[in-house]
Amino acid sequence: MKLYLALILLLPLMGGLCNALLGRLLPRRVGESVACGVIWGAFACAVVAFAGFTGPVRVELGSWLAAFTFQAPIALYLDQLSLSLTLMITFVCGLIHLYSVGYLQDDPAWARYFALLNIFVFAMLTLVLAENLPLLYLGWEGVGFCSYALIGFWYTEEKNATAGRKAFITTRIGDTAFGIAIVWMYQLSGSVSITHLNSMGALIPVAVVTTIGLLLLAGAAGKSAQVPLSVWLPDAMAGPTPVSAQIHAATMVTAGVYLLARMFPLIGSSETVRAAIALTGGVTAFYAATCACTQRDLKRILAYSTISQIGYMVLGVGAGALTGATFHLLTHAFFKALLFLGAGCVITALHHQQDIFRMGGLRAKLAAVYWPFLAGALCLAGFPLTGGFFSKDAILGGLAAQGGPLYGGLLLLGLLTALLTSFYTFRMVFVVFHGGEEAHIGPLPRVMTLTLIPLALLGLCGGLFNLPAYLGHQGVLDGFLGSIPGFRGVEQTPHADEIALQIVAATLSLTGLGLAWSRYTGSRRAAALAREDAGRPGARFLLNGWYLDSLYWSLVVNPFNHLARFLWKRWDEAGIDGTLDGLARLTARLGGLPAAWSTGRVATSLFGLAAGVCVVLAYLVWVVLP
Repeated sequence: MKLYLALILLLPLMGGLCNALLGRLLPRRVGESVACGVIWGAFACAVVAFAGFTGPVRVELGSWLAAFTFQAPIALYLDQLSLSLTLMITFVCGLIHLYSVGYLQDDPAWARYFALLNIFVFAMLTLVLAENLPLLYLGWEGVGFCSYALIGFWYTEEKNATAGRKAFITTRIGDTAFGIAIVWMYQLSGSVSITHLNSMGALIPVAVVTTIGLLLLAGAAGKSAQVPLSVWLPDAMAGPTPVSAQIHAATMVTAGVYLLARMFPLIGSSETVRAAIALTGGVTAFYAATCACTQRDLKRILAYSTISQIGYMVLGVGAGALTGATFHLLTHAFFKALLFLGAGCVITALHHQQDIFRMGGLRAKLAAVYWPFLAGALCLAGFPLTGGFFSKDAILGGLAAQGGPLYGGLLLLGLLTALLTSFYTFRMVFVVFHGGEEAHIGPLPRVMTLTLIPLALLGLCGGLFNLPAYLGHQGVLDGFLGSIPGFRGVEQTPHADEIALQIVAATLSLTGLGLAWSRYTGSRRAAALAREDAGRPGARFLLNGWYLDSLYWSLVVNPFNHLARFLWKRWDEAGIDGTLDGLARLTARLGGLPAAWSTGRVATSLFGLAAGVCVVLAYLVWVVLP
C-alpha cells in the first residue's frame, strides 16, 4: 500500500517536472504522452489501492518539518473519503488531459501547460491524502498557485493575467484564515495530525471550536468560491476550457468542501459553526443560480452553476449530510467536467465564440457533442433518475431531517434553487443547440468528443453509487463512508418524507424545463433573446453578479488605492522625500558660504588671515587673560 500511495503522488509530480524541464527538448507527442500517462498511472495505482483497501491506513514517507516538539512528517492517510476522491480526481483529470491534447493542438506553449496541469493534480492529491494540516496546507497553496498560472495561461492578454491575479489574491483571504486556524489548533493540542485533532472535539471549549470552525469556513469559502469570496471564479473562465473543467470538477473548488468534511468531527460539535456553514452554502447556491439565469457567456453560465452546486455541497455539510455532500461532489465532478468539455467543443467549433446569443441550431451539426452535453445538463438540472437528481436529493433530505426554522428555511431555499437551476440549464441547452440559424462550424479533434462519453455515462448512472434506502438496501456510499466519524447519524429521513421530497424536486426540475422550453424555443425565442439583449435593470443586476465586484471596489479596492496614493504622494514623496531633499539643499547652501571665500585672490586671503588673527586675539583677551 505504501508504494502505491507514494506513486499516486510522485507520478503527476514527475510528469510535471519532466515537461517543465525537458518539454522544449522533447517531441510534442512524447511530452503529451508523458503528461497523460502519469495521470492514468496514478489512477491505476488508486484502483489497486481500492482493491486492497481493508480499512484506514497511515503511511509515513519521510521527515519534513521538525523543530523541538513540532512534528509534521510527509505522512499520508488513506480512508474511505480520501480514497473516493483520489479515484475521482485521477479519473476525471486523466480524461481532461486527453481532451487537452486535442484542444491545445496548435498552441506552442503546450509544455508549460501540461507541466502546470500535472502539478495541479499532484497538489490536489497531496491535499486529499495529507495526514497532517501543514501537508494539507502545502497542497492547498499548490492548487492556488497552479490555478493562478493556468487561469492566466494566455497572459499576453491583460484580462487573462488580471483574472489570474484576481483568483490568487481573493483566495489569499481565506488562506490566511486557514493558516491562523492551523497555528491555533497546534497551540491548543500540540499536534497537527488531522485524526488526533478530530478526536479532541469534546475536550476543547465550544467557544474556541466555534472560532476555529469559522476560520476554517472562511478558508473553505475562499477556495470553493462561496459568498462573499465568490467573485474570482466567473473571471477564471479566462483560462483554457480544460483548465476550467479541472478547476470546477475535480480540483480547487472542491477543496473547501473536503476540508469542512474532513474536519467536521472537530468543528461539528458547535451548533453555531454548523448553522454558519449551512447558511453560507444555501445563500451561495441561491445567489449563483439567480446570476446564471441571465448570463450570455457560455462558460460564465457554467461557472455560476459551479458556485451554486458547491453551495449545495457546503449546505449538505452544514446540515450534517456528509455522505450526501460527498455523493454530490462525486456526481458533480462527472457532469460538470462533461459540461465544460462539451462547452469547449462548441467554442472551438464556432471559432472561439462564447456568446450564446450568437449560437443556435447546433444540434444536428454537433450531434457528437449535443447528446453528451444534454446528459450533463439533465444531471445538473436534477432531472429524475439521473445522478444529479439522487445526489441533490440526499442533501435536501439531510436538511429535512434536521428540521427547525433555520434548516426548514434553507430547505425551501434549496428547492427554489433547484427550480432556477433547471431553468438556466435548459435555457443554455435550447439557446445553444436549438433554433436559431445554423452557424459555420470548424472541425473538432476526435479525442475531444470521445472523452465526453464516459463522463456522460457516469453522470447519468451516478445515482447507482448511493440509491435511496427506501428501495430496500443500503446505498453503496452509505455503507462505504458510514464508518468515518461524522458521516453517519443525521442523514436518515423517513421513507415517506424522502419520496415526497423527491416528487417535489422532480416536479421543480420539470417545471424549469417547461419554462425554458416555452421561452427559448419556437416563435418566442427571438423575442426572449431580444428582451434579454436590451438589458433591463433587474437583468443587469443579475448579469453583474449582484454587483459584488462593484461592492469590493467601493469597500476595499478604491479606499486602498486612495490610501496608497496618499501615502505615496503626500507622505512618502512630499513628506519624507521632501524633508530629506530640503535638508540636502540646506546643507549645500551652508557649504557654499565658506566656498565663497575661496576666490584665489591675495587680498581676500590676507583679509581672511587678519580676521582670523582678530578672532584669536579677542579670545585671548576675553577668555584666557582674566
